[in-house]
Amino acid sequence: MTASTLKIVQSDSWLQPVAEEIEFRYNLYLKRLSEIESLYGSLSDFADAYHYFGVHFDAKANGWWYREYAPAARELFLFGDFNRWHRTSHRMKKCDFGVWEIFLPYDYWNETFVHQSKIKVLVHGENGWYERIPVFSTRVVQDDNTKDFCAQLWFPEKPFSWKEDDFQLDVQEERLIYEAHIGMAQEREGVGTYREFEETILPYIKKCGYNSLQIMAIAEHPYYGSFGYHVSNLFAPSSRFGTPEELKSLILSAHKMGIAVIMDVVHSHTVKNFNEGINEFDGSPSGGYLHAGERGEHPTWDSKLFDYGKLETLRLLLSNLKYWMQEYHFDGFRFDGVTSMMYQHHGLGVEWSREAYFGNGVDRDALVYLMLSNTLIHQLNKKAVSISEDVSGMPGMTVPVSDGGFGFNYRLGMGLPDYWIRLLKTEKDEQWNMNQMWSTLMNRLPNTKTVAYCESHDQALVGDKTLAFRLMDAAMYAHMQCDDEDWVVERGMALHKMIRLVTCAIGGEAYLNFMGNEFGHPEWIDFPRKDNGWSYFYARRQWSLLKDDNLKYQFLAAFDVAMIDLEKKYHWLQSAFPVLLNIDETNKTLIFERAGLIFLFNWHPVNSIMSYAFCVPQSGNYRIVLDSDSLLYGGHQRVNDTMIYPTKLKDGRPILEVYNVNRTVLVFERLV
Repeated sequence: MTASTLKIVQSDSWLQPVAEEIEFRYNLYLKRLSEIESLYGSLSDFADAYHYFGVHFDAKANGWWYREYAPAARELFLFGDFNRWHRTSHRMKKCDFGVWEIFLPYDYWNETFVHQSKIKVLVHGENGWYERIPVFSTRVVQDDNTKDFCAQLWFPEKPFSWKEDDFQLDVQEERLIYEAHIGMAQEREGVGTYREFEETILPYIKKCGYNSLQIMAIAEHPYYGSFGYHVSNLFAPSSRFGTPEELKSLILSAHKMGIAVIMDVVHSHTVKNFNEGINEFDGSPSGGYLHAGERGEHPTWDSKLFDYGKLETLRLLLSNLKYWMQEYHFDGFRFDGVTSMMYQHHGLGVEWSREAYFGNGVDRDALVYLMLSNTLIHQLNKKAVSISEDVSGMPGMTVPVSDGGFGFNYRLGMGLPDYWIRLLKTEKDEQWNMNQMWSTLMNRLPNTKTVAYCESHDQALVGDKTLAFRLMDAAMYAHMQCDDEDWVVERGMALHKMIRLVTCAIGGEAYLNFMGNEFGHPEWIDFPRKDNGWSYFYARRQWSLLKDDNLKYQFLAAFDVAMIDLEKKYHWLQSAFPVLLNIDETNKTLIFERAGLIFLFNWHPVNSIMSYAFCVPQSGNYRIVLDSDSLLYGGHQRVNDTMIYPTKLKDGRPILEVYNVNRTVLVFERLV
């Protein structure tokens, strides 16, 4: 295929000067895919490595095989509870292609190599002797006393049944994503569990109207405070939250509620740890899967980097995706750190341009991996969802692989929360520029599907602030009572509602919210660490604030429910781009149409205008379907929401005249 036939180039003249590079990338993908298919039969078969490596029972041979890829190792020994932790009694055999294996006959080891017993592998390499956790371990646990991690055999007597799981993700349905962390989802000070989340949080998410759950921190990570982003064991669901069956039960329950479950997957880097991770696993600097030397060090994350040019690295990571989809029925992935993956400079200190996207700083092997990932994901499940966390704006992120793109369904609109933070930090309300707001929220290509959000977990961490906390700060501690009319809280609540709706209405084709932010959760997230006395006080969600009828948090939550319900009724996230109707800088008013609804945002601190007139696309009678100033949402009900607004003609065009209330959004529908 020549560059001229790739649709990504045909549809975007800006890419024509770099058509040769786009063609080259695509051909690299085709070459790698062809190599995989010739060696393994298919991409899906290639991704079956998790069925081969690790520990597996062979019924025909009546025993267990344990296999490991460690090409540079000198010796490997399996040890654990089964042999009373004798480190060198069970030497493994080196086979072809860097694979080591050992067979344990059932007749001899049936009473010791059992469910929940623990194992490790001793690796003798050029870096010395190290006790390691098998790379494909499906369960890893930490000793309460020694704090040491090791693999745990998991042979449940009754395997989990997915017979009741008939969930099919509706690709025609918009993605309304509730981002959550299992451990900090409970109010008690401690680590929440899969079971608690299933019983208490899932019903709440369903009630809020979200149809997708994005779960963070699933793959095992030794440091809880990493938020799950320093993964050590790719195939092991974190045991600190419960058992594999409890995670499966959570996902099954979500599916029964009609909620898709998306995993926040981390293939952009891995921990440096020898005791828990894969760093120098086979004794060599690369460990078999990683880059060696400086190329393998992330300059700011204190972590190691995968070498996506290695076939076994591709096999490891693609197998990991298939594992989570097949064994746990995840409906897709949010890929973390894609910007870091795609560029050798990891996106640090770079001005984004055509040269940056297609120049020497790009890691082509990583690009091929992303293309292979999306090919595999959508082969396994045509309706699966893949989301790219890319701040660089790399062209083609959501373009199909066959058209020369990377094949993601969505990209995260990471510039949107940055915009709101900058605005709230640096400018007074009366200085906000409506043209800039419109252009920022609309800044995406028509063929690039974007997940819009005004804040995620990133804005909730210590060192940053959520929108609610940035808007109201200390006033949240003293003035959130329903009978308190503190002006800081009044402003904060009004803008909190408006920012969320305008982001959802303009910013993309999907919407994301981090748990608790829908009701303006106060304070930040701070995981237990030495500096805070290993406290869990800030690593939890205070749901009681929402349930207290004397506090205003309930109003923000009620507005979020109304916003989500309205979107699900009119499906504006699936509709064409919004159409601008009016920008009024003097009165800080922004009016646009999307999916047949008219959105009127008045951001001005004080200006409320009677009989405010503006053009609308169609004549007829209109009524208000959402009013952020309603008493239901903690407002002052300055507009009569039951009124019917007939259009008038002015210069042959239909116009509406309404009361344009300051710090309020009104949404109108046309009555048929």
